[in-house]
Amino acid sequence: MKPILSLFSRNTPGRPKCFLAPWGEKAAQRLLRGGLIVAVALLATSGVHAQGTPLDQDEAAAQEKSVAGLPDVELTPRLLYQFLLAEIAGQRGQFANSAELYLDLARRTRDPRLARRATEIAVHARHPQLAQQAAELMLDIDPASLQAHLTLINVLVAQGRYAELRPRTAALLALAPQQIGTGLLRLNSLFARAEDKQAVRELIEALTAPYLQLPEAHYVRAVAAFEARDPDAARDAARQARKLKPDWEAAALLLAQLSEKSAALAVLEEFIAAHPEARNARLTYARALVGDKRYAEGRRQFGILLQQSESDPARNGDVLFAVAVLSLQLDDKADAEIHLRKLAEIGHVEADKAHFYLGQLAAESKRPDEALQWFGKVGRGEHYLSARLQAASLLVKQGKPEAARHLLAASEAANPQERAQLLIGEAQLLREAGQTAEAHAVLARGLEQQPDQPELLYEIAMVAEKLDRIDEVESRLRRLIELKPDHAHAYNALGYTFADRNIRLAEALALIERALQLAPNDPLILDSKGWALFRMGDARAALEILGAAYGMRADPEIAAHLGEVLWSLGRHDEARQAWEKSRREHPANETLTTTIKRLAP
Repeated sequence: MKPILSLFSRNTPGRPKCFLAPWGEKAAQRLLRGGLIVAVALLATSGVHAQGTPLDQDEAAAQEKSVAGLPDVELTPRLLYQFLLAEIAGQRGQFANSAELYLDLARRTRDPRLARRATEIAVHARHPQLAQQAAELMLDIDPASLQAHLTLINVLVAQGRYAELRPRTAALLALAPQQIGTGLLRLNSLFARAEDKQAVRELIEALTAPYLQLPEAHYVRAVAAFEARDPDAARDAARQARKLKPDWEAAALLLAQLSEKSAALAVLEEFIAAHPEARNARLTYARALVGDKRYAEGRRQFGILLQQSESDPARNGDVLFAVAVLSLQLDDKADAEIHLRKLAEIGHVEADKAHFYLGQLAAESKRPDEALQWFGKVGRGEHYLSARLQAASLLVKQGKPEAARHLLAASEAANPQERAQLLIGEAQLLREAGQTAEAHAVLARGLEQQPDQPELLYEIAMVAEKLDRIDEVESRLRRLIELKPDHAHAYNALGYTFADRNIRLAEALALIERALQLAPNDPLILDSKGWALFRMGDARAALEILGAAYGMRADPEIAAHLGEVLWSLGRHDEARQAWEKSRREHPANETLTTTIKRLAP
């Protein structure tokens, strides 16, 4: 047999031209290249054959083998023309027309693949009537077609025709009576899109009634009951599934999922005690322990999982990461570093996080060069900017401020927000180095490009305050409040600036009160209020508020203010205690140091 594609060959005598006439041969060839070649090849390997084409012995044998179980249909120009029309309609987005044409072809040829294609296109077109007709034709041609059964059931589910689903689904189950358990487990997913969950539950109970000796029947009943919001019945069914098949991990996991926290942990603990190699159950148990904040126990379970599959490190990537994070949570830095290094070595999807955490661990362990190497490996993503900023800070501590600034300048910023963060990071490095004026210049250049960038406005106001440019502080913060009326720290910063300089105190207190309305119980804003009250002469009210603020956050500036108020009340020993405790933890804080020198030199 000559392949059907040869009908388009220039040297094929007697080629039919009726189907080429509307477009011309070149257009037909373009359509073929655009996707029709796949569809034509479908016919070329089916039982449909070209008219009057003799077969030699080898071709005949191959054809007989290829068309076993397929209809013997003569490929006429009319059939091929309709076939092409169906494909062209599909390519033009006329899916309903395409499905109708394919359905008509399938009815005339009884070719199951044409019926399947009609079904697929009708489903894609969201045309349930056509899809049902095509699927029913598929079943008529091939009663054992799993795809036809599934398609027809999906169509009925989408239309909520539950009464018709029972016999259709029963027929599906009967396709493989020797694998009825597997068939039953398919039911929940088959009906997952159904809106009436109670109707689905009743349907599943009816379908599973003949098979209650099988654990799978109770498993699907449990899921259906849970979906129908009957958790007690769901748990009872899950328990029955476990009773019939105690070693079934899926049933144990389902029962745990349906149970309260303590009961779920008990189910999982019992199962892994009896089946120590059950990986999914142990993994679920480990995660549940972490969810219950039992970090040490969770890490132990994750560690067992690692030991059980040491020969397959790639498979253990998620577990390695979990153990590393738990070790960080438990402040076991040595163990965390071991597992993070392994994670980095295998190139896991979380490798960037591993690089970042390894950089932090190395920096904390006073290994700055190693930390810089790890931070340098962090690619674009969640931790990229933080890694670059921390690397720049390390360079400054090494006495390389220009290298730090160059690193930040060379960092990639995906958007204006990230660019602003990099500029703020550079400005902070300059401030730490005592170059406050240069920090202001960096931020000012950033505002030339983004004049209303909120974070830049706030940061330049803080730098201007250090330079005693109060008018600029006010103008920048007023603009920020105008842009973001709910920016609590903008109100607080402006109010504190006035209070700290002992000017416009009533206005300062009003600004701070507005900040507290937006962020109640913020310790830094409470500190500002206490300091404003102290400036206004109400030391006892200030003491109460500052004490509360310090109890929330042992900040050195709050300690400085608290000590000064205590000192003003004659409670010098208490003041010294507050200052000394904070100075031990924050020896370089400028506000604290200045306060102590001024009052208790």
